[in-house]
Amino acid sequence: MRPVSSHRLPPPPSALRGRIVVAAVAVGAFAAAGAGQLGQAAADEGTDVQLANHSGGAATFDGVGGDTASAPQILAVSKTTSEGSAEAAKLLRSQQLTTEREAVEAEKKRPKFVRPAAGDFTSGYGGRWGTMHLGIDIAGPIGTPILSAADGVVIEAGPASGFGLWVRVQHEDGTITVYGHVDTYSVKEGQQVKAGQQIARMGNRGFSTGPHLHFEVWNPGGQKINPLTWLNARGVTV
Repeated sequence: MRPVSSHRLPPPPSALRGRIVVAAVAVGAFAAAGAGQLGQAAADEGTDVQLANHSGGAATFDGVGGDTASAPQILAVSKTTSEGSAEAAKLLRSQQLTTEREAVEAEKKRPKFVRPAAGDFTSGYGGRWGTMHLGIDIAGPIGTPILSAADGVVIEAGPASGFGLWVRVQHEDGTITVYGHVDTYSVKEGQQVKAGQQIARMGNRGFSTGPHLHFEVWNPGGQKINPLTWLNARGVTV
């Protein structure tokens, strides 16, 4: 038997050599498969993956090769976000302008003077039963809505001698309209009201011969004038 040198390891048995070869082949196969999967993933994400090359550039898997600069992805996203915010602001402003324009149009079309209540005209302005009747009467069921004849401010709502309860509304030019014998009222002193807005309900309170609205008009000087003339001059008939 040939003596073994003290500086060399004996060769492995043939069976062991076979196992080493199989293991090496397996390791190489796993390494190749792993490299292929990483390359495919990088390709799917649009990332340029480079292996180490002969020029000495170190390859990485975060989108940066040895000689490749990264793309400014953050700046691109920031720009897109800014453009989206600007478009949203434009859309909001457009909606606001549309709403304002519609409000102006609705205000133009809104009636500025209305009949104060639905019902039957039963008594006019002037002499009646030996006395002066200083308003007009419109009869109807108790609870019939009473409307402000024009835009204005409520200057009184509550008890009144002879009327039981009344509401008085002062208008922009100083004219005051009076609504008497009401059953209930739904406004208070100082409240702004619009023409056609309900302010009370028809009743039979005070010195009354039946459910009706007693409607008066006082001019800016305090004189009680014919309500029919005042309403007709503003396009309203009773």
